[in-house]
Amino acid sequence: MAFEKGQPRPEGAGRKKGVTNGDTAKLRELILGALDEVGGQSYLAQQAYENPNAFMGLIGKVLPKEINADITGESRLVVQLVRFGDDKTS
Repeated sequence: MAFEKGQPRPEGAGRKKGVTNGDTAKLRELILGALDEVGGQSYLAQQAYENPNAFMGLIGKVLPKEINADITGESRLVVQLVRFGDDKTS
């Protein structure tokens, strides 16, 4: 469907907000199917040890980029860093 140049698009034209591109949804299904074929969670755990840089890049893609929180009162945050392959966590 073509729109005349310089004219506003008709109301309701285009994809609705929040609707995934069909190609993106198909690609996601293919990737998840391939992940199931190679072992799913155990395969990802193996990759965490063998390819930590790539695995951490993947983590960066799936974690939220921004966290909005309304915190009242006292709070304490404890962060524990653990290296993959280390037997002890201290």
